[in-house]
Amino acid sequence: MPSYVSADEALKEVKSGDRVYVHSVAMAPAPLTEALAKRHEELRDVEVVHLHTEGPAPYAEPNLRASFHVNSLFIGANVRHTLKEGNGSYTPVFLSEVPILFREGVLPLDVALLQVSAPDKHGFCSLGTSVDASLAAAQVAKKRIALVNPQVPRTHGDGRLHVSDFDKLVYEEGPLPTHHFPLPGETEMAIGQHVASLVEDGSCLQMGIGAIPDAALKQMTHLKDLGVHTEMFSDGVLDLVEKGVINGRRKRTHPGKVISGFVMGSQRLYDFIDDNPQVNLLDIAYVNDTKVIRKNDRVVSINSAIEIDLTGQVCADSIGTRMYSGVGGQMDFIRGATLSPGGKAILALPSTTRRGESRIVPFLKPGAGVVTTRAHVHHVVTEYGVADLYGKTLRQRAEALAAIAHPEHREDMLRAYRRGVS
Repeated sequence: MPSYVSADEALKEVKSGDRVYVHSVAMAPAPLTEALAKRHEELRDVEVVHLHTEGPAPYAEPNLRASFHVNSLFIGANVRHTLKEGNGSYTPVFLSEVPILFREGVLPLDVALLQVSAPDKHGFCSLGTSVDASLAAAQVAKKRIALVNPQVPRTHGDGRLHVSDFDKLVYEEGPLPTHHFPLPGETEMAIGQHVASLVEDGSCLQMGIGAIPDAALKQMTHLKDLGVHTEMFSDGVLDLVEKGVINGRRKRTHPGKVISGFVMGSQRLYDFIDDNPQVNLLDIAYVNDTKVIRKNDRVVSINSAIEIDLTGQVCADSIGTRMYSGVGGQMDFIRGATLSPGGKAILALPSTTRRGESRIVPFLKPGAGVVTTRAHVHHVVTEYGVADLYGKTLRQRAEALAAIAHPEHREDMLRAYRRGVS
């Protein structure tokens, strides 16, 4: 039997000046991060590094700035305030390269805080719903502290670690954070219909999480032999798997398997992946490697953006100068899809924000970062149609993108663009 200690005892392993990694997305170990924050009076200059995490981030409170500094490799809502408050930073990096930062010592890790399944009869635990870059963190950190939670699904793939790999084990049972996305509305369904029209039988899908990917998936029930090779997926995939539409029969790599780096969604999703050999969660350095992605035929990548300018430049991590999310894996899959035989890279977004502002703009906001260059962008989709930018001149791109913008903005944006480039 493993030897367990309390979270408070386990977190004594963290010293001032350490760099601490926190397990990603739904696997963020709340009891461990709470115990870390409780030590704020005795700790100084601890850097907490992670991708997006669900749930509370008590170490990110501005009043604890002397103790903890957050280094976000992808900015989640629970730490977004740290960039304004000054107790956080953002490191832009392709998701495929995050494991390299850890393995090559660019960001050496002192401690990894992980959440794992209960050990099996051989003593092996699972990294559950998030293998992503957390496997690399677990492999290279000097100290590994694990929260053992029997409610963590045991997933197939790369995320297996033996109890002897951990320096401290803490036992606590509890449900993982779930995320229920609202049903797609009229706009999302229109976008989804346009996206689905670009997908062929035998395509291999990469999609994000949210109403637009779910709307697109709902309108693919007529297709056959779809595959999945994606950095993440959510509940939208499940119905197509159960209907046999997603079966992976035509995939060249991992035929018959759903390949991902992490998942986030409902308890139904977590139950689906639990001990399911059809689903493999793998190291994100492999999943998001363009050399791997392009090996499958007809890869279709479906991503989104905050805004796109009329030349095709994509801002996906900031609103002007305000950092909002991260680079993530968008570029990994856009490039991989376009290099795939018969592949298509799609950027799908509503034509306007909730405030009615156009998301297709003459020029990006001052300070906005270009996550995906104009040379990489092929298909852009809004509720008003599809703009195919591949091989188009700047003038042709501007006209094609204006044609799928909201009608109220089309003339003004073209006029502003022509005035600005004249």
